Amino acid sequence: MLQAKSQLTLQEFLNFPQEEGDINYELIDGQAVPKVSPKFFHSKLTRTFLNLITRWCEGRGEIYPEWAVALTRSGQDWVPTPDLLYVSYERLPADWEEDEACPVPPDLVIEIISPGQTFGQLAAKARDYLDAKVMRVWVVDSKARSITVFHRDVAPQTYQGDTILTDSLFEGLKFTPKQVFQQARIPANNN
Repeated sequence: MLQAKSQLTLQEFLNFPQEEGDINYELIDGQAVPKVSPKFFHSKLTRTFLNLITRWCEGRGEIYPEWAVALTRSGQDWVPTPDLLYVSYERLPADWEEDEACPVPPDLVIEIISPGQTFGQLAAKARDYLDAKVMRVWVVDSKARSITVFHRDVAPQTYQGDTILTDSLFEGLKFTPKQVFQQARIPANNN
């Protein structure tokens, strides 16, 4: 586990050597905080969204799983590692090639609720992302089989079943939560 002095700077956090194992950390309030380890349904949903958005975003931008992003939260450096992030070529040029955290707020962050997390926790994190200039945040709940879309200037909207999710920010991308959960083969009763 990362041992930290009272407060890590952004550069100290980004330069800290990775330990062996599968622990990922996020920089929150100057501390390296372990990220919740995903389980099987979480991984299946990540793969499904990755495939869905990869097909759509060709020539528009890139989607990446588990890529840390350097942001600001409450006036402090914040480095979350979203489950998925999409960044358009307008925000990050196609020829950008650095082995570091995403340097710009992404267009879209997708967070999938993991065991031990609540919708309320991820809704609060969604607000932090929006305050940090992320354009959209999707919170995915495999138990409720829902996708809640958070916008910067309107109330969140939850999609379930056959309701088509579309967004003018992602022109041409449309699907239903039912399609996503079926493609991921998430059972209806996964409580």
